[in-house]
Amino acid sequence: MDLLAHLPALQVVVPLIGAPICALLTAPRLSQAFAVLVSLVTFAISLILLNQVLADGVIVYGMGGWQAPWGIVYVVDPLSALLLCLISGMAAIVMPAVRLGIGAETTERSRRLFLSLALLALTGMLGIVITGDAFNLYVFLEISSLSSYALVATGTDRRAVAAAFNYLVQGTIGATFILIGIGLLYMMTGTLNMADLGERIGDLRDTAPVQAALAFILIGAAVKAALFPTHAWMPNAYTYAPSMVSAFFGATATKVGAYIMIRFIFTVFGAEWVFGTMMVGWILVPLGIAAAFVGSLVAIWQTDLKRMLAYSSVAQVGYISAAIGLGNHDGLIAAIVHVFNHGLMKGALFMVMACVILRLGRADISSFRGLGRRMPVTMACFVVAGLSMIGVPLTVGFVSKWYLVLGAIEAGMWPVAVLVLMSSLLAIVYIWRVVEVAYFAPPPDAARVREAPALLLVPTLMLTVLCVAFGIATDTTVGVASYAIGFLVGEP
Repeated sequence: MDLLAHLPALQVVVPLIGAPICALLTAPRLSQAFAVLVSLVTFAISLILLNQVLADGVIVYGMGGWQAPWGIVYVVDPLSALLLCLISGMAAIVMPAVRLGIGAETTERSRRLFLSLALLALTGMLGIVITGDAFNLYVFLEISSLSSYALVATGTDRRAVAAAFNYLVQGTIGATFILIGIGLLYMMTGTLNMADLGERIGDLRDTAPVQAALAFILIGAAVKAALFPTHAWMPNAYTYAPSMVSAFFGATATKVGAYIMIRFIFTVFGAEWVFGTMMVGWILVPLGIAAAFVGSLVAIWQTDLKRMLAYSSVAQVGYISAAIGLGNHDGLIAAIVHVFNHGLMKGALFMVMACVILRLGRADISSFRGLGRRMPVTMACFVVAGLSMIGVPLTVGFVSKWYLVLGAIEAGMWPVAVLVLMSSLLAIVYIWRVVEVAYFAPPPDAARVREAPALLLVPTLMLTVLCVAFGIATDTTVGVASYAIGFLVGEP
């Protein structure tokens, strides 16, 4: 029972301690096995926490016995519990295949510390989601970011270093904006606890520092989420990073930025003030729709599949932004559910890329000729995950887009609902380009390509199956999202 009481702390401590231990284990197989064990334990903890929250309500854990607002607390509510499961679950699925997946895409020198960096990135993202302290959130954001920059730079392509540097510069700007916003809030309220901030901010909302804090934090979160037009770091980072890095970050990193946005809007500033007085929705919705069209249109013209998937992520982040900006019940369900669903389908697509690159050594669309026959299981996973990106019924993509359309109709924004449907049709074009080459173009005569090895194929299949399973069993994600909204708006 005592151990169960400390699970919120262990959620972060386990991967944090595991990172340096993994670096000390010089035997590759031993370090791989240890990293897998750490990720599985972390995922098990998140599942237990989710079950406890759904059964008993919000968990508040005071670090060192110090309770809020004097001490740093970890808070597990339905929203954070769902994100903990997504982040740790992706790590648990991807980690067993890391050594094989990075073999052709990283330098020999970087492989020694790769798993340690991955565990540090996992620690940072878990900490962002679970902490109830604003400055602690910034600290975990830096832990996650610094390890992410290093992971992107491990790619063998010389352009990976430039992409990592660009990511570092823009990521630092985004984190600095968030820190400035947090500093302004502390100056006005004298507290860093997010729940306490929400109570004390009251009559201070009309002051310039608080309004500036809102702007700084939302812009910083937008940079971290790669929301158009602050998305410039993403395409190169995802293209030149190893596919295993892209799979993990594509499923989690931008979602953490969206989480920061949701958390500060609803827990700290208050949705009524943000969407009513400050009219933030009139910024987030147009930017989100613009991102959906720009990301999809640019994706259509890409010849490198990893870059195509990166720009499609720009579009998907746009849907999340638009859903948040609607500010109503269905819109918020769409945002939370799409954060989770997009993690599954983008993780599956980048795992497909890891399989293909392992066999072919490249990721341009022309190299996919005949892969439907040569790598049938891998390409079947691509088709299913691609259908989910489009939003075909019985896939997870349909669920979140359905609620986004409902939210737009609920808000009286019929043009937004139409634009969401139109932008979804663009996804058909860039997904079909790959399907056409893979299934209808003849394979090169000299090509002898086998199916991906089981160690890569099994995680890809798992994510693909989840794209369908959660598209059918919608009560799971939608139910948790509805429950989370009750706590966010103060009506549990």
